[in-house]
Amino acid sequence: MAERRAVMRSHALVAFMTKELRHILRDRQTLVVLLLLPLAMVVLFGFALRSEVHDIRIVFVDPSPDYASLALRSRFAGNGRFDVVATTPVLAAVEPLFRRGDADIAIAFEPGFAGHLADGTPAALSLISDASDPNTGMTMIAYASAVITAYETEIGAGAGAARIIPVTRMRYNPTLSSANLFVPGLIALVLTLVTALMTAISLSREKERGTLEVLLVSPLRPWQIIVGKVLPYLLLAFANVVTALLAAWVIFHVPFRGSIVLLLLASLLYALVGLALGVLIASVTNSQRAAMLAAMAGTMLPNLMLSGMIFPIASLPGWLRPFTIVVPARWFIIVARGIMLKGAGLLVLWQPLLILGAMLLVLMAAAIRTFQPRLA
Repeated sequence: MAERRAVMRSHALVAFMTKELRHILRDRQTLVVLLLLPLAMVVLFGFALRSEVHDIRIVFVDPSPDYASLALRSRFAGNGRFDVVATTPVLAAVEPLFRRGDADIAIAFEPGFAGHLADGTPAALSLISDASDPNTGMTMIAYASAVITAYETEIGAGAGAARIIPVTRMRYNPTLSSANLFVPGLIALVLTLVTALMTAISLSREKERGTLEVLLVSPLRPWQIIVGKVLPYLLLAFANVVTALLAAWVIFHVPFRGSIVLLLLASLLYALVGLALGVLIASVTNSQRAAMLAAMAGTMLPNLMLSGMIFPIASLPGWLRPFTIVVPARWFIIVARGIMLKGAGLLVLWQPLLILGAMLLVLMAAAIRTFQPRLA
């Protein structure tokens, strides 16, 4: 009798497991996300978790070029890690390049650089790095110092008298505070949570329950339904931006060198992009669980790995960098860091703001086109 009960229990367990498996297989969207999300995480983390930096954009300030400065410049040009973007005789030309994000590091030679080396007296040069990302800034300084040391060893191998004294300057973050790097990215992450993720979950939940079908008897158009649903989240996101900026200023002492109004407007634009993305995700998914997983895979993961929030884009493989172009957080972080750390204005940051505006138009058009109050 006991054996018969054990067999019945085992059959019931197998039947229950079979039912659950069929239920999982029936929800194709959730199944695809569950299978692809771990793979995407492994691939992205594997390529993003790198400390080396490639394609370092370097500027030379050489007021009186001579054989020594030209030789050292050629060492950097042939190194493979550095891309020479400009050579100028005045140091003042470096600041606009840093503000626009067109240069990462600058090397300024003193006048008579070769003469000091020939006389055996120390020859000074300045290493100036964009330290808005302190880890990357220190890494770039280390790479440049290695090239300089190799050249110094080469020219001083015989006499042992030639010395090059590099003077390091870290722009925009002289204390190398990590908060200056992470806080602008955390603002983007918070906005993504409140806008894209919560909007996708909220709309998909109402689709599951069928409450959106009530709107079919109303004269409201799809865009009006979308505006009515997402406007509260937009207000909540704006409140979160204000509190996050206050915390960054009061608690973490992150500098605000630019326009607060421009930063708030940029945050509002980024929040609208997140809301449009959340509506689009909800419109193409049929369940709350699928919407949540799709929002996590489509927003949170790229924001963490491909936006430059934690890992610099310059450390990513060349084939992976083009994918960062479609990550909205990348452009918002450029704007936030530019305003907060560099004091950049609209004349410098118009391009990332324009890209965010274009993303908003595309996502809103796609969301309105695919949104249906009735659950298919």
